[in-house]
Amino acid sequence: MSSNPQYLSGNEIRNIFLDFFAQRKHQILPSASLVPEDPTVLLTIAGMLPFKPIFLGQRTPEFKRATTSQKCIRTNDIENVGRTKRHHTFFEMLGNFSFGDYFKEQAIAWGWEISTQVFGFSPQNLVVSVFEDDDEAFGIWRDQIGVPIARIKRLGEDDNFWVSGPTGPCGPCSEIYYDFHPERGDENIDLEDDSRFIEFYNLVFMQYNRDASGNLTPLQNKNIDTGMGLERMAQILQKVPNNYETDLIFPIIQTAAQIAGVDYHSSDEKTKVSLKVIGDHVRSVVHMIADEIRASNVGRGYVLRRLIRRVVRHGRLIGISGEFTTQVAETAIALSESAYPNVRQREAAIKAELEREESNFLRTLDRGEKLLEEIIQEVKQQGSTQISGESAFTLYDTYGFPLELTQEIAEENHLRVDEAGFDTEMQKQVERAKAAHETIDLTVQGSLDKLAENIQATEFLGYTQPAATAKVEAILVEGVSQEEAEAGTQVQIVLDKTPFYAESGGQIGDRGYISGDGILVRVEDMKKESDFFVHFGRIERGTLRVGDHVTAQIDPACRRRAQANHTATHLLQAALKKIVDDGISQAGSLVSFDRLRFDFNCPRALTAEEVQQVEEQVNTWIAEAHAAKVEVLPLAEAKARGAVAMFGEKYGEEVRVIDFPSVSMELCGGTHVSNTAEIGVFKIISEAGVASGVRRIEAVSGPAILDYLNLRDKVVKDLSDRFKVKPEELPDRITSLQSELRTSQKELETLKVQLAIAKSDSLLQTAQTVGDYKIIVAQLEDVDPESLKTAAERLLQKIGNGAVVLGSVPEPAKVSIVAAFSQEVNKKGLQAGKFVGAIAKICGGGGGGRPNLAQAGGRDPSKLPEALEQAESELKSALG
Repeated sequence: MSSNPQYLSGNEIRNIFLDFFAQRKHQILPSASLVPEDPTVLLTIAGMLPFKPIFLGQRTPEFKRATTSQKCIRTNDIENVGRTKRHHTFFEMLGNFSFGDYFKEQAIAWGWEISTQVFGFSPQNLVVSVFEDDDEAFGIWRDQIGVPIARIKRLGEDDNFWVSGPTGPCGPCSEIYYDFHPERGDENIDLEDDSRFIEFYNLVFMQYNRDASGNLTPLQNKNIDTGMGLERMAQILQKVPNNYETDLIFPIIQTAAQIAGVDYHSSDEKTKVSLKVIGDHVRSVVHMIADEIRASNVGRGYVLRRLIRRVVRHGRLIGISGEFTTQVAETAIALSESAYPNVRQREAAIKAELEREESNFLRTLDRGEKLLEEIIQEVKQQGSTQISGESAFTLYDTYGFPLELTQEIAEENHLRVDEAGFDTEMQKQVERAKAAHETIDLTVQGSLDKLAENIQATEFLGYTQPAATAKVEAILVEGVSQEEAEAGTQVQIVLDKTPFYAESGGQIGDRGYISGDGILVRVEDMKKESDFFVHFGRIERGTLRVGDHVTAQIDPACRRRAQANHTATHLLQAALKKIVDDGISQAGSLVSFDRLRFDFNCPRALTAEEVQQVEEQVNTWIAEAHAAKVEVLPLAEAKARGAVAMFGEKYGEEVRVIDFPSVSMELCGGTHVSNTAEIGVFKIISEAGVASGVRRIEAVSGPAILDYLNLRDKVVKDLSDRFKVKPEELPDRITSLQSELRTSQKELETLKVQLAIAKSDSLLQTAQTVGDYKIIVAQLEDVDPESLKTAAERLLQKIGNGAVVLGSVPEPAKVSIVAAFSQEVNKKGLQAGKFVGAIAKICGGGGGGRPNLAQAGGRDPSKLPEALEQAESELKSALG
């Protein structure tokens, strides 16, 4: 360690910090995944997040002191990335933590020591802040460290008081700022002035517990949580004007600049912003994919997709026309691999995900740009200077075209976008989504919350017992707690113990009965709310009362079906990993009584051969009769043994492991067969894509196979009877019928065209002369769009120089309009595509096409006469 370092790389800063605290008896812990254990957040957003259960008293720490360099992702202020000196989506937070060990005095002393003696900051360049009421911290800085009073600033609760939520552990903070201009003196110091000050070290003194009334009481064990921003330290120590020009990010920027053929330092501010965005976002996506996040339209997958698309978009803005993300990703991987080896280990997955997402988005951009070009031309022809919010939203919603890119291109054409109109359309979509979203009934949970103080958590006995004697703890009718309920009533029942498995982990809940003295309840569904198993059912006879002792009995046939399908799902995942790709991971599942569904991450469709091999492999394992081994293990031990976990799923400190040795080992709370032979047989029904990069297999197994075969047999018999052929002759018979149908359809299309031509020929005598042109505007009855188009082209050929506009109502609630213009009409400034699109709006539709021939549609046939009248008027005005 140098007492006055001239230059330190980002890697050196990280290592120096960790070594400093390791020498002071802190355990160096690896960075946690960007996918947090905390279910309240999508991504790891702070260095302290992995330790939150310890701070909240939910977990006992293994070490009294720890130090980490934690990778973090934040996107709440994503629009500031590249525009300010130090906003990032991805950043590293260096931290030292004390769990009930040292406190303020030691934390402050070490914070000052590492800042001044290790990193070599002059005390004249440092200013500290404390919470306005924290006289203790103020005194330590003033009396023990020797910071002048003028350079200790008291700040309010918004800036210098940390809370974990409305209630729970909390405490004051103290921050260390670097002063780039100490020569300006100590008077009127404003720490909000980011041209002069940068906060690089935050010390949190967790010393209170806040109750629901807001009262603070001292914690028995006080904790320290600190954070030093690696990128900010690199900016200061490397003496560069912003975080982006440090060695942590700038090589990525240089790679992007080389691909674009530009020089960062001589570029205008707009180009620099795009290069900075690329530099920042590429770090984010590399680490997110390395932590097994896949792009999607929900949750953290959506965050990843949005970041990748922003990289591609900003690449376009600086002149990169082709695919480039894997090249800049390679630079990011090389920069990170020494501290985070998993980025190199996952290099193939990172590049494959980027290639797929970039390729898809470039196609989207191409379609959007073409439509935007038409919109711009139409706006200019109308003499307007604004693209409507509705048009901008269509680009965004239908083509995934970002509003910012629409605005950029609009500015290049001296136009602006109606942002207010765009926001209105966005709000309409949000309201539509809310209206369409399945509502969740919270009445049961709310009632259980009220009862929770008086009843105990349900004891689950279902792994070993199909039936149990239990006590009725609560009865709910329509979510309201009742003391009793009579026959015919739909109820929700909580027992003190139950053999019924509640819906969880993709497996649906058990069915069965609750019976007692003159009482019978049919249990139709099972849910778990907090620690209570809720039996949803109907009282068949008798009156059920709270306190009754009853027998709870599951339906063994339903349980056997669910067990077979659940174990088959585990075997299916193992087979996919073995035959298709070891990197396949589960993206969702459903285990019901009649079938199973397994969603998995895979960038391509499986071949027919692969599907067959997977099915054969599962059936081989079933025939080999592998016995199940079920254990409850510490999570770390289970993972060390190789147990497969569903990525993103939350697990406790102890987990249930379902192991079929040499075949499959997974963390799972579901019910399973004791031997694979109990499944009997397994059959894949379908394999298809359900989202970008996500495939779905549907299958049946065990007793459900007979239902599946009976249904297939019934269908085949029915078809054989209808076609009067043997089952094995069905394919040939259907092929023959398809051929006959195609021939008949071709003949019908020919007749339709001939009829349309015959109808249209009668329109020649209605042609009107307008100046040097002839025009025909008319409605043809019951003519399909393709025949209408043929008729319009034929009429234009016959009249020569002119325009033909034809309309028809081919079926109820559907309008078809065609415009055919000669070259001379085009020279007058009329284009068929724009003309017919505008006319079709009258009928509640739209469309477009080439300048000489275009087609449009609508939904309101009653408006067709008005639309054709408008077309005739506009043609006469333009050509007269």
